[in-house]
Amino acid sequence: MTPLPPQPISPLDGRYRAAVAGLGDTLSEAGLNKARVHVEVEWLIYLTSHSLLGGTPLSEEQITTLRAWAAGFGQAEIDTLAEIEATTQHDVKAVEYLVRAQLSAQGLDAIAELTHVCCTSEDINNLSYALTVQQAVADVWRPRFERVIAEIARQAEEYRELPMMSRTHGQPATPTTLGKELAVFVHRLERQLNQIADIEYLGKFSGATGTFAAHLAADPDTDWLQVSQEFVEGLGLDWNPLTTQIESHDWQAELYTRIAHANRILHNLATDIWSYISIGYFRQIPVAGATGSSTMPHKVNPIRFENAEANLELSNAILDSLAATLVTSRWQRDLTDSSAQRNIGVGFGHSVLALDNILKGLGQIDAAPEVLAADLDANWEVLGEAIQTVIRAEVASGRSTISDPYAALKELTRGRRIGQADLIEFVEGLEIGAEAKARLLALTPATYIGDAVRLLDVLKR
Repeated sequence: MTPLPPQPISPLDGRYRAAVAGLGDTLSEAGLNKARVHVEVEWLIYLTSHSLLGGTPLSEEQITTLRAWAAGFGQAEIDTLAEIEATTQHDVKAVEYLVRAQLSAQGLDAIAELTHVCCTSEDINNLSYALTVQQAVADVWRPRFERVIAEIARQAEEYRELPMMSRTHGQPATPTTLGKELAVFVHRLERQLNQIADIEYLGKFSGATGTFAAHLAADPDTDWLQVSQEFVEGLGLDWNPLTTQIESHDWQAELYTRIAHANRILHNLATDIWSYISIGYFRQIPVAGATGSSTMPHKVNPIRFENAEANLELSNAILDSLAATLVTSRWQRDLTDSSAQRNIGVGFGHSVLALDNILKGLGQIDAAPEVLAADLDANWEVLGEAIQTVIRAEVASGRSTISDPYAALKELTRGRRIGQADLIEFVEGLEIGAEAKARLLALTPATYIGDAVRLLDVLKR
C-alpha cells in the first residue's frame, strides 16, 4: 500500500482547521515560543532599564528594534528554533540562544549574559502560558461565547410571549413560554461569563525553587520581590509571590473548570434544542445544496447540535483532565504539567468548534407556533394544578368546604386526556367563589404561563 503524505491526526488540524485557526496564534508550539521570546526580551529590557546586574539602559531605538523583532516572530524564527533545539534538546534553552543571536545581530553582545539571567525555565514558561491562554480567551473563545449568548437572548426576546408546553420528566407539565426557557440558558451562561472574566492569570518569576536565591547571590541589595511583582504585572498578569519552581497552576484549574461548566450548560442547550426539533417545536431551515441524509432526501438532520454535543464532551475530557492534573506537582517540581499543558489548545479547540456549530444551528431554526399551540390544546389536564391550588385558597379564605382538592383533581386528570369541555364541567360544579370560578373558566393551557413573559426582564437588570 502506498503511504499517504504526512497527515494531521487531530481533526482540529485537519477537517476543522479553518474553524479553530485563531487559536494557532497562541495555543500552539509556535505561539508558545513567540510568547517565550516576548518574555525573555521584556526581561532584558527591564533589567537594563533599571540598571540591574550590571546592565545599562538601551536606547529607544534599540528597544524598539528588539521589541519589533519579538513581535514579528514568524516562520524564520520557528525554523531556527527547530535547528537549535535539535542540538540543545531543550526548548527554553533554544529560545535563549535565539534571543542571544538577535542581540548579536543588533550589536548588543555586551548584554548577552543578561539573557535568561536568574531565570529557571518555568519562570519563562508559566508567564508565556498565562499570556497565551489569556489572549486565546480574550480574542477567540470569549467573543464566540458572547455571540452565542447574544443569539439565544435575541431568540428569547423574539419568542418572549410564545406559549409552550413544559415537559418535566418528559411529561406534559405547567406551560411556559419558549422565550422564558431560552432566557434560562442566557442567565446561566452569563453567570459563567462573569466568573470567567474574574479569573486571575497568575505568574511567578522567582527562580529555581521560588526563593530568589540566585538573585540575591548576584545582587543582595535589590528588592527582588518588588522587581518580580513589577515585571509580572507589567506583562498584564497577576503576581503569585509564593510558589515552588513552578507557578502552582491553580488559576488554570479554575479557568478550565469554569469553561467546562459553561460547556456543560451549552451541552444542555444543544440536547434541549435537538429534542424540540424532534417534536416539531422548531423547524429547521434547509441549507441550499446540503444533504440531510445519504438515502432519505426528505430529512434535515440537526447535525449542528449533534456536532456541538460531541465537541463539548471532547473539550471537557481535556479541560477536566488539565484541571485535575495541573494542581499537583511532586515536591518542588515534576514534569507532568509540561506534557499536559501542550494540550490546552485541544481543549479550547473543541469548545470553539462547538460554539461555532451552536451559533450556526441557532441560525437555521424557526419556532413552529402552530405545533406549540396544538400541543397545548391537546393537554388541558395541565390546568389541574391551577384548579386545585385555587380551591385550596378558597377553602383557606372560607369560601369553600371542599376536602382534599388534590385528590379530586388527581381522580379527574391523572393518566387521562381531558378536554376543555371536561374542565368547564368540572369547574362549573365546584363550590368556590364566583370570582375564582370566572378566573378558572377563562384559563386555557396557552394562558396558564404565570409570569413567564415578565421574567425575561431579569436579563436586562
